[in-house]
Amino acid sequence: MKITTMLAPALAAAGLFAQLPALAQDTTGSPAPSADAVRSALAKKDTDADNATLLKETLTAVDKQYSLIRQGKVQVNYELGYTYIGQEKINTDLSSGTATLFSIENTNSHTITNTIMADYGVLNNLTANVTVPMISRYSDSGGFSGVSHTIGDLGLGVRWQPLEVKRDETAYTFTAGARLATGTSPYKVDVNKGVATGSGVNSFNIGTNMTRIVDPVALFGSFNVGYSLTAKHLNQQLYGATLRQVKPGASFGFGLGFAYALSYKITTSFSFQESIQARSTLTFDNGNQAQTQTQSAGILSIGAGYRMSPKTTVNVTVGAGLTAAAPNLSLTMSLPLSL
Repeated sequence: MKITTMLAPALAAAGLFAQLPALAQDTTGSPAPSADAVRSALAKKDTDADNATLLKETLTAVDKQYSLIRQGKVQVNYELGYTYIGQEKINTDLSSGTATLFSIENTNSHTITNTIMADYGVLNNLTANVTVPMISRYSDSGGFSGVSHTIGDLGLGVRWQPLEVKRDETAYTFTAGARLATGTSPYKVDVNKGVATGSGVNSFNIGTNMTRIVDPVALFGSFNVGYSLTAKHLNQQLYGATLRQVKPGASFGFGLGFAYALSYKITTSFSFQESIQARSTLTFDNGNQAQTQTQSAGILSIGAGYRMSPKTTVNVTVGAGLTAAAPNLSLTMSLPLSL
């Protein structure tokens, strides 16, 4: 029985408990299994993925920008996300260019996002993608309590790897993308009748991602900068004045983390993402201008992936906001649709 006890952890990690009866020595006196039989049971099967494959899939789950697909191939993924934001908001009058305290308002927001992401391999080292989010947002505040269901901001992007990916070498992926203001704009929505489901501005971004697989660990990092166009021809009433124009500030972000292959079927990941947006300028109909504060959003995420089959890996990620501008809690589940 000592043989069975010593092998139990390894067998559990490889998902081989079903083979324990064949490995344990029969108490009636049957001969113990040979060394070849034990090695065969513990060996990786053809249907098992190696650590490198699992780590690449984990990187895909952590950030879609890390994965490229072969030329002419199409890959479709579904992502379900939940975000909670709870905060105390100070209502102020910005129309005069100065902030005047009016009241402190408790605001709670629950957002469920269903996203379809499609990738197409233009070349072996160039992938184009489109992202279509459907957003359901519930808000409970002094001005409005209710649910809004609309499409979010559509995303278009490309990813390019200039050099062939080699083992034990850092791989670089350059990215470029655009986000179209197709969701409900926060600068046009009536705050007493609904909530925004989009950013309200068209934006563009470029960045680079680095990843290095040191089996069974993958290290990754990213950096990006963004620019948003000015939102014009607005007609939103804010504290006795009419908002006419919003010029968002530039933004930049960075991230880092690592993924670890626990077994042939299970991986886990840890990551940190930080994004900073400069002041935005608001212009009112009376000619006055006001500026918002610089926003900083930091999120710490923990994820896990389970390989259900050679073509299906389910990934779940939980994120916690570390700064005031970040969501308090986020939960994301993703899986491929092109089975």
